[in-house]
Amino acid sequence: MGIVKEFKDFAIKGNVIDLAVGVIIGAAFGKIVSSLVEDIITPALLGPALKAAGLEDLSKLTIAGTAIKYGNFLSQVISFIIVAFILFVIIRTVNKLKSKEIPPVVVPVITKEETLLTEIRDLLKARV
Repeated sequence: MGIVKEFKDFAIKGNVIDLAVGVIIGAAFGKIVSSLVEDIITPALLGPALKAAGLEDLSKLTIAGTAIKYGNFLSQVISFIIVAFILFVIIRTVNKLKSKEIPPVVVPVITKEETLLTEIRDLLKARV
């Protein structure tokens, strides 16, 4: 029964559950990003270029006389570049927002010695 208890302890730990939640949310977010890229951004950017080339779909791009469909590969490469750029912009924006946080103002505490030294300095200035 030792291995069952060890597995239970491992599976119930907070880190494992947090990781599972992160993976699930990441998968859902991945679908949103994929839809954004495939349904909105890619057609907006590539639509005019594909129409000018006489193609409505990148998957129709093949090497003549072969079954190699390089259009699908190009579509995935373009999607990757767009997603990477969007993530770069998001992370850059978040980092800028974090850096704009105003650090708390630290008021220096004047010690008793500093107060006495200030008084001595002021007395010496008044004497001269």
